[in-house]
Amino acid sequence: MTLAVIEAAAKAEGLALMGAFHTAPSDRTPPATRTLVLLGPDGRVFWERFRPSPEQSDGHPDPIDRWSERVIGELASRFDALPLFPFTGPPWHPFTSWALRSGRAWTSPVVLMVHDRQGLFASFRGALALPTRLELEATNASGPCETCEAPCRTTCPAGALGFGRYDTATCHRFLDTSAGSDCLSRGCAVRRACPVGRAARIDAQSAFHMAAFHGTQKK
Repeated sequence: MTLAVIEAAAKAEGLALMGAFHTAPSDRTPPATRTLVLLGPDGRVFWERFRPSPEQSDGHPDPIDRWSERVIGELASRFDALPLFPFTGPPWHPFTSWALRSGRAWTSPVVLMVHDRQGLFASFRGALALPTRLELEATNASGPCETCEAPCRTTCPAGALGFGRYDTATCHRFLDTSAGSDCLSRGCAVRRACPVGRAARIDAQSAFHMAAFHGTQKK
């Protein structure tokens, strides 16, 4: 088994390999884990796989979480791994720390995580905790923000998200206005401003996540 084999299998299901690392006791991974592989949506392919799924059409809550549990659970069985998810807990798995540990994600100027391929649209649907030590690809020492003009700093139309700050209350108030409809239907303007991740997500998927984000916070 190789990382390339896992990546190909994940891609066939609409998932991208978002990073991987050899574990240490301080990583808070399950016992006997030697390699942790992070998985997330693979752009348009993910949405094409999810839309016709039974989880999307059955009317029950949390369809993407349930889809992730089924699909990643099947991948875990195939590769003799333990499936882990960011939405099951407590205790909660430290996915943010794991992403930073992988060498493919960093903290952006606007606090949000930035990924080397998905930019500010980076998200994680789960991980595979493997008992074997796989050979890993080399990663960059610095992230994409090092050479970027950082349009994310000044893009937020509400002034809620900028250099070193994220005011969620201001964000939700703005989303309730007519001016906020663009962010609701197309995704966060700040995330869209990132040059790295502009093609990482289609509008329909962003609208789905924004509706969940704004609706949950308003309850």
